[in-house]
Amino acid sequence: MKCMSYEKFFEVFANETRLKIVESLVESNKNVSDICKSINEEQSKVSHNLKVLHDCNFITKERNGKHVFYSLNKTTIKPMLKIVDKHVHTFCKDNCVKKHENYIPR
Repeated sequence: MKCMSYEKFFEVFANETRLKIVESLVESNKNVSDICKSINEEQSKVSHNLKVLHDCNFITKERNGKHVFYSLNKTTIKPMLKIVDKHVHTFCKDNCVKKHENYIPR
């Protein structure tokens, strides 16, 4: 999956596992085992989702001996997450949840 549109870009974030992985990597660079422990998911599921994130350049990977360490794209994704975090903490404290808690996807 290559990110060639807004739809594909946001589709990556719409997946709960990928979002957990991204949130985990905000803290620090991690290898697959560390990510699995951090988000409490199976290695095969994490590895699959790491590939999607890497294919869309949300994350980078670097080999260090036997281990591959993953980190967030520092040029675009990390700064974007700071902006999203600011927006969420400023504008979505109560309103987003209350307004949309009865929303049923069709």
